[in-house]
Amino acid sequence: MNFGRGPAVVLNVGGTRYSFSREVLKDFPLRRVSRLHGCLSEQDVLEVCDDYDRERNEYFFDRHSEAFGFIMLYVRHGHLRFVPHMCELSFYNEMIYWGLEGSHLDYCCQRRLDDRMSETCYYAAEEPPGEPSRGSEGKGRRAPGAEGRKWLERMRRTFEEPTSSVAAQVLATVSILFVIVSMVVLCASTLPEWRAPENRSVEEQSRIIEAICIGWFTAECIVRFIVSKNKCEFVRRPLNIIDLLAITPYYISVLMTVFTGENSQLQRAGVTLRVLRMMRIFWVIKLARHFIGLQTLGLTLKRCYREMVMLLVFICVAMAIFSALSQLLENGLDLGTKNKDYASIPAACWWVIISMTTVGYGDMCPITVPGRILGGICVVSGIVLLALPITFIYHSFVQCYHELKFRSARYSRSLSAEFLN
Repeated sequence: MNFGRGPAVVLNVGGTRYSFSREVLKDFPLRRVSRLHGCLSEQDVLEVCDDYDRERNEYFFDRHSEAFGFIMLYVRHGHLRFVPHMCELSFYNEMIYWGLEGSHLDYCCQRRLDDRMSETCYYAAEEPPGEPSRGSEGKGRRAPGAEGRKWLERMRRTFEEPTSSVAAQVLATVSILFVIVSMVVLCASTLPEWRAPENRSVEEQSRIIEAICIGWFTAECIVRFIVSKNKCEFVRRPLNIIDLLAITPYYISVLMTVFTGENSQLQRAGVTLRVLRMMRIFWVIKLARHFIGLQTLGLTLKRCYREMVMLLVFICVAMAIFSALSQLLENGLDLGTKNKDYASIPAACWWVIISMTTVGYGDMCPITVPGRILGGICVVSGIVLLALPITFIYHSFVQCYHELKFRSARYSRSLSAEFLN
């Protein structure tokens, strides 16, 4: 460095001054600061900092002073943590500016940064690509086909986001009413009174209502498929798969009725028709498109599949151990009294699962003293094993709920703007 006089170098970061010796700058842990040592001209200096005072040998950086203070704590003590009440992404930008990376953060702060960045990517993925910003509206000539793309985007949001506009809310309300009506008709059709010969007209009316509901669901699904941006992605989405599972059985049952007849002697076809009719219960899951609670549940299961597998492994291992021991103590040993309910290990697995989950139907229970002691251990172990992964699932559920609430609030703001306009 060929600038300034005196052995000290002053860094002014957001109004806070730090003084260093010239020798310290050469091997300074922050790359941007250490670059000052190799500057040979004033232009090189201004590429590193925002301003420079030659007389006082002071370098000015227009950055967050409190964030730099925490970064200096890392330089002195080797621990880098986030500034309280400061956005994690803003602090990460400060780190990148001074030449640090996410790996320099302590482990707890690394997890916070990863969660925040995943949330940001999630919200960015929800934003329609290529949509012009509000500030650029009206500037320049519109591209050919812009009006058509804008109309398709508006239609897509109307069908996909129930809170994006007034029309979307009306459409969601109508869809919910159709789901409720179809569920009521499906449940009522299983009543013996409805299937009586004298109530044949009621059954015919229920079929008409069911056909109308299916027609609405089919039209809604077709329109959403037409206005979707990526047809392959549309087919792969879980909610759309559920829609297909809810609609397809009706048409299959209609075709089978046409080809085999309602009073067909083919028992297998009759069983198939009843199974397909019950598959329409998937209509209830369509409510997930309109309720944040069901969406949160689905998103939590998607993100916590590792914890769910861990929970399943815990239960299976405990079931194998306790079922073998209970079968041995209750039926395998010649203790004078044999419990026939524990005649085999698979039969004992049922007792283990209802004991570990603290359900306890009472249909089978141990009668020997060692078996009862084992039952107590089984219950306590079940409580502990089930509680361990559920903690992670709970935290993920809360995070998913806040994410979806944030997205809903974002579209509610656009709805408020529509009312104002």
